[in-house]
Amino acid sequence: MSERLDLIIRNGSVVGLDEVRFLDIGIKYGRITHVQEGLLLEAEQEIDASGNIIMAGMIDVHVHLNEPGLGDWEGFASGSAALAAGGCTTYFDMPLNGVPPTVTVAALKMKLAAASGYSHVDYALWGGLVPGHLDDLEALNEAGVIGFKAFMSAPGDPGEEAFREVDDLTLWEGMKRIARMNRVLALHAESEAIVSRLTREKQAAGEVAAADYSASRPIIAELEAVNRALFYAEQTGCALHFVHISSEAAVQQIVEAKRRGMDVTLETCPHYLALTDEDLERMGPTAKCAPPLRSEAEREKLWEALRLGWIDMISSDHSPCPGELKESLDYFEAWGGISGAQSSLEVLLDEGYVKRGIPLPHLSRLLSYAPAQRFGLLPRKGEIRIGADADLVMVSLTKGYELKAADLWYKHKHSPYVGRKLGCKVLATWSQGRLVYEEIAGVLAETAGEWVKG
Repeated sequence: MSERLDLIIRNGSVVGLDEVRFLDIGIKYGRITHVQEGLLLEAEQEIDASGNIIMAGMIDVHVHLNEPGLGDWEGFASGSAALAAGGCTTYFDMPLNGVPPTVTVAALKMKLAAASGYSHVDYALWGGLVPGHLDDLEALNEAGVIGFKAFMSAPGDPGEEAFREVDDLTLWEGMKRIARMNRVLALHAESEAIVSRLTREKQAAGEVAAADYSASRPIIAELEAVNRALFYAEQTGCALHFVHISSEAAVQQIVEAKRRGMDVTLETCPHYLALTDEDLERMGPTAKCAPPLRSEAEREKLWEALRLGWIDMISSDHSPCPGELKESLDYFEAWGGISGAQSSLEVLLDEGYVKRGIPLPHLSRLLSYAPAQRFGLLPRKGEIRIGADADLVMVSLTKGYELKAADLWYKHKHSPYVGRKLGCKVLATWSQGRLVYEEIAGVLAETAGEWVKG
């Protein structure tokens, strides 16, 4: 008797690391068992993917789902539903915004309890590097965090148990300890000295419009912090990952460090590739983030850096909040963070492939393979290969649509991408072979995502 598979996805244009080919994908027990032309086996279910592409599911290493404590902003159920609808099959939840933040093993256990049984797709958890908790790093590492996150500028975290930025001594000592653990330190790199001084001056002068907020966080603040972090890392041997890099000049600094042999990677976000400071003025605080959106010229420089292979990966930095926190006319008071996790893959494919013709394998590496490689998830995730988890997304490159607020799975239905016309659409998402999203049915009710321990 011939082998009978659980699922076969037939006739899709399968995006590999170097090419796109018409192939069938066979799946059994949640793993990919076959990737070949004309698969002759039978399956319990077959999907005809003709006319569509099949990619490895996105691995989003930078999301804020805010549990425990702030689940009314966004929780694991709603946030992971949005990610599944956007073709993401694994995400890394950041340690801040929860109450308490994930800076102790006790807090990690609280976050795990909030996530268990509520996530539609797989997830990993970051630990935090903050003042006063250096001695918690080793225990967090042993408990299974994927890495550590620190802020070099004030994160604006709410509550008494807020996540705080690192002082230089904490950063230096933390890097030494994280290097000994062979872990990665993710950094929000903006100079607190520059940003806080400019912010105070703007507020004192009553200059609180969009352009004033942008001017308070100039590119030099990003460059100074990146340069300082690279210096400390060079002395300590700590592996770094720079989150949400917004300028081509900062990309260049990091590329030069790589050429010197440093262990460093960087991400940028779809909003820096799709939006500009003019969009911030037009849309209002819905498009406020830190670092802020840059100019059109800077956006095009980022695209060229991406095309040249200088950017390692794309992450959403999904940072949701209740809508009323975005309604202030004072851009310094409005909550800073973009709700974008559901749109990351579609925005990147629309802007990168549909509009610019960047090859699909290159974009897939940014979305899936590079995050898996950097954070030790290969060979289980990040690539369509035999033996890997069947974490897959089917996308139409011809079925464009206009994103509406009603399409969003977030707890609060706001995003700077609402009203945007996209030239592609996620049709289905599979996590370990389970259909978790389908265009007609929406997000399926089952919540069987697993914790991916570091």
